Amino acid sequence: MIEAYKKLDKDGSGEITIKDLKGVYNARNHPEVKSGKKTEDDVLYEFLDTFELHASLRGGRRDHVIELSEFFEYYNNVSANIDDDEYFKTMIVNAYKLYDTNPLYQDLAPFNRRG
Repeated sequence: MIEAYKKLDKDGSGEITIKDLKGVYNARNHPEVKSGKKTEDDVLYEFLDTFELHASLRGGRRDHVIELSEFFEYYNNVSANIDDDEYFKTMIVNAYKLYDTNPLYQDLAPFNRRG
């Protein structure tokens, strides 16, 4: 989880902001951006809101700045619905393409799976 967080925290500030996301997440191909219903920034702010919602339910603030604790809170809730820890690990590795930056995850890359 820390590797995924660090990948999003492009500037290494310890917080994920829209500026960080613009360096790692391309919203141009989002269907609502393509149709003109939303801007790329709208989609990126919604992505940030996803993490803040869980923290705000426990009294946290919603400021479009994701701290590590908010990131962990979100994925703590996600993992509670997944029975298999290895599946959760594979999901995170693939969602954040951690196999691109850490050779230990190469066996979890989608192009290496057999099945």
